This record gives sequence, C-alpha cells and structure tokens, in this order.
Amino acid sequence: MNSNLFSAFEAAIHKQHGRSLRAAAILPADSTDMRAWSWADVLGASGRIANLLASLKLPAGSRVAVQVDKSVENLMLYLAVLRAGYVYLPLNTAYQAAEMDYFIGDAQPAVLVCASSTLATLAPIAQRHGVAHVFTLDAAPNLTAPQSLLAAASRHADTFATLDRDASDLACILYTSGTTGRSKGAMLTHGNMLSNAQTLHRFWGFSEKDVLLHALPIFHVHGLFVACHAALLAGARMIWCNKFDAGEAVKLLPHATVFMGVPTMYVRLLAQPELTRKQCKGMRLFISGSAPLLAETHRQFAQATGQMILERYGMSETIMLTSNPYHPKGAGQAADRRAGTVGPALPGVQLRIMGDGGKPCAAGEIGGIEVKGPNVFAGYWKMPEKTAAEFTADGFFKTGDVGKLSGDGYVTIVGRSKDLIITGGYNVYPKEIEGWLDDQPGVDESAVIGVPHPDFGEAVCAVVIPKAGAQLDGDALITKLKGEIAAFKVPKRIWVLAELPRNTMGKVQKNVLRETYAATFK
Repeated sequence: MNSNLFSAFEAAIHKQHGRSLRAAAILPADSTDMRAWSWADVLGASGRIANLLASLKLPAGSRVAVQVDKSVENLMLYLAVLRAGYVYLPLNTAYQAAEMDYFIGDAQPAVLVCASSTLATLAPIAQRHGVAHVFTLDAAPNLTAPQSLLAAASRHADTFATLDRDASDLACILYTSGTTGRSKGAMLTHGNMLSNAQTLHRFWGFSEKDVLLHALPIFHVHGLFVACHAALLAGARMIWCNKFDAGEAVKLLPHATVFMGVPTMYVRLLAQPELTRKQCKGMRLFISGSAPLLAETHRQFAQATGQMILERYGMSETIMLTSNPYHPKGAGQAADRRAGTVGPALPGVQLRIMGDGGKPCAAGEIGGIEVKGPNVFAGYWKMPEKTAAEFTADGFFKTGDVGKLSGDGYVTIVGRSKDLIITGGYNVYPKEIEGWLDDQPGVDESAVIGVPHPDFGEAVCAVVIPKAGAQLDGDALITKLKGEIAAFKVPKRIWVLAELPRNTMGKVQKNVLRETYAATFK
C-alpha cells in the first residue's frame, strides 16, 4: 500500500469528483487577480511540477526549501514535492537573509524556491551552501520571471505517477524556534501527517459539500497541514485568500461552511459591523488555534454570530493533539465547547500531565503536557541528542507546555515553559531574540518578555542594559532589528535600564519585568 500522503488526496479527489474533475476546487477570493482552479487543474499543475523535480535527478530524501508568498501555485508546489517523494521545507516569508542563511546551511536543500524579489539576496546564499537548483515563484505568476519555476514546469507533462512512500518516510521539515540557540527542524513523516489528517477529517465532520474559507499563511502547520489537508482529504472546495482581510472575509462567509483562524483574526472579525448571525447562517464550524483564545473573545463571537468557536491545540512536532468537540451533545454546544480549554485529546492521541519527579498529576493539578501517538514527529533534524532529551523512556513527547486536565479529560493550557511568547499566532522564543540584541553594539545584556496586547495576544518587548559608557536608544535598536530578523520577532518596545531585576541566585526575574510593563498596550 502506498503511504504517500498525496495518494490519499488523489484517491479522495477521484472518489468524490472522478466524473467531474472540471468541477471547482479552489475559488479565488478576488477574481480580478486570480483564476479558479478545477480538480483537474490541481492534479495537472502538481503533476507538471512533480515531473520537473523528477527530471532534476535529485538524491533520495532531498529537501526542497520554499520561501514564497502565499498562492495556489505555492500549494501546487507542496503537493508536487509530496508526489515526487521529496521533503518539503516551508519557510516563513518574514525571515531575513541571516535567518535564511542558517536554515539553508542547516537543511542543505537540493532545491530552493524563492520570490523574484529576493532572488538577488538568496541566490548567493544558496550557492555558498551548495544548493544545486534555484527557482522563483511569485504570488502573481509570471512565466517570464528569472528562473521561473512555472516556466520550467510548463515544458513537462501534467500526468505523474505518485511515488510509493512508506509511512515512516520523511515528508516535511518544519523549523521551530528553540528555547536556546537557533531554530530546530521538526521531521514529519507521511504517516504522521496522514494519520492526523484522517483523524481531523472524521472528528470535524468534513465532507465534499464543505467550502473552506482559507485565509491563513501556508508556511506552517495550521494553514498548510490542518486547513489544506482537511479540505483535500474530503474533496472539499476552498475559497482562497492570499492575505487575510477581515472586511473581505466577512463578505465571503455566506459562501463558505468552515473557517480556520488565529485569535488575532477573530478579534479583527469582531470589529466588522457586518459580522452578524445572518451573515454566518451557512457556516457550520469556526476553528481557532496557534495561540490562546481569550474567553472574552469566545463569548463576544458567540453573541455576534450565534456560533461558538472550536478551540484546538497542536504544535509543529505533533500537528493536532486535542480539540473541543464538533458534534454537540444533549446539553448543547455551550456544555461541549468550553472557553479557555482546548478540549480532550483527539482519538488515537495519548495525553498526560506530569508533575515534578515524573509522577502523573491528578485532575486539576498543573504539570507538563506529554503526548504519544501516530501524529508525533520522528525527531529533530540532525539533533539526535535533542530528540532523545525531549522523549520519555516510555515514548511520550514532552511538549514544553504546562497545563491541567479536568475530571472528564478537557485540557487547559495554563502556561508555556521557557517563556515562549505567542504573538499573532507566531511562536517567539526570547532566547533567540536576546541573542540578536546582545550582539548589537553597546548592549551588555538583554531580557525579552511577552506582555498583553489587545490585537496580537502578546507583544514581544525587551529590556536592554548598556555597556559602560554606551548610550542606547530603544527605537534605534528596533529599527536595526527590522532589517535583520522577521518582523513578528522584532520587539514592539525596548526599554533601556541600568540593571535587570534578579533573585538571590542571580537569575533574571522576568516575572517582575512582565508585571512592570503589563499595562503598556492597554
């Protein structure tokens, strides 16, 4: 049996649309600059790119690194990499040259696909690290662009026999920020992703009648694996938005049945006067993830639309782990979907809360969240010691999140280990930003914290200590960092202090800093 993830999508497409492959599959949110895609288009476009990749004669297991703006063609590239049996490596479009240099050097991809606008910057980096092939792909496809992927693919046939892959074969590497040092690559197999897609397909009730309003980026788990996989495995249509616009999204809701978003998106949807029960009457499911959803946002959304947001919990290393229920029980949705929780563990996932000394926590007790299941990743790329350290002797992955279980199995995440900051759905680890700050001229020491923000959930902020005789300007440091690291990692405020608060052991008291600056954005 072929365990290639794409073979499952292909089977679903033929099962649901075999006699009507010209039926709509991906519909543009804005018809002025996008075209509609049929299921035949999806198979053909991914087939042409897969044939191009196969023609390059890449070694088995080669990585294809991709840093391009969201587009349907970008999705076709992902599907083509799966079909051709290679390993997909999506990279955030906000990453700057220094960050890209690290990712390319660490992953050693055989192919890099970037935007035309970044070709001049990234091509020398790729050459320095021995990348054999560099292509460009833009949100507005241009066959005349330098080194155009689509132009090269257009010379190939649109039929392609999807390569056989075992469930244990690597399909994707997702770089996730580490608590110390630079990012680490989480290795996900075809089996990891297929098992999770099948579970969500059943648990969330997807069918070929659904229409997914897709407004998420597709360089991470939420937008690419959860949203796209759910639609493709059901043979369901997607309304495709290259970027999220709250006003446009509200206008599109009557044409959709499912919406997935991060809490920031729901806050912005609520600011639209057009968000009403009438506008949402055809929607069956709103899903939120990637960051904690405030209970107040949950309540306000239910009041405005008559629908309760379904919260779930996942991460790069595991895809989805838990979910509030989709089907309401006798007591109704209010009893089933509990604001402030991420629901029980999904079918097939084992989840436990462990306290100090490796002892299981009783219901209501706070401890570290550990999980086990077919969705849990194969390990960190080229980091066997780190991989071993993150798994228990009995095979559970230590997520690094802190939470508690209710008596009936609902998970509440109460904190994050190692001071992880989640801002607008993106994970930011302070240690990485502190490394950048500490390297700036005149900076002796820094501390990065997350403080409450009404739009992003948390805002990245920093305190810096100047070296003797140095004069530091917080705004100038922010401007400097904007050219060096991704925008979502750049502190929104930097304060200059004479010293950092410390405990008797000399450890920086970040809790004191968070309390001091908690009202900054209120």
